[in-house]
Amino acid sequence: MAKRTPSKPPASRSLSPKAARQRRLRAARLFGQGLSQAEVARRLGVSRQTASRWHARWRQGGRQGLAGPGRWGRPSRLSDRDWQRVEHALLAGAVAQGFDTDLWTLPRIAEVIWRRTGVSYHPGHVWWLLRRHHWSPQRPARRAAERDEDEVARWRAEEWPRIKGGRPSKARGSALSTSPARR
Repeated sequence: MAKRTPSKPPASRSLSPKAARQRRLRAARLFGQGLSQAEVARRLGVSRQTASRWHARWRQGGRQGLAGPGRWGRPSRLSDRDWQRVEHALLAGAVAQGFDTDLWTLPRIAEVIWRRTGVSYHPGHVWWLLRRHHWSPQRPARRAAERDEDEVARWRAEEWPRIKGGRPSKARGSALSTSPARR
């Protein structure tokens, strides 16, 4: 069976939204200079269908018709002020928000968003919301709740050296129980 090689993605998919916008605005300039759709497609490295679509948008709305939206995707349901209230609650800690432990989980954060703003997010979407606001996942240190740090420090200082003992002797040992070195 022949190995399928991945094809190169279309030029529009390899550009950032800003670069794609600049290319469309360049097309508007070229259309304004009277160049044909085929010539614009050739100069900008796009298909004739794309140039045709751009030309129709340019004729209908001029340069602004090709500028595109200022922002891609659906607008956030949380305003900046709403997010500030949520962020303040997150920084206060999960216990301060009425949870049993101070561990934040996506369902807990979704609940806090609901309580503070009245906006409902699925826990799976909360991750994207947190990333957009530059929050990163943190793993809590695994420690027993009953751990006594003073006792651990005392044990390391006193007991561990006693258990570990001094340096082993320079005499060679043997793994065999019948060996004279083990007697």
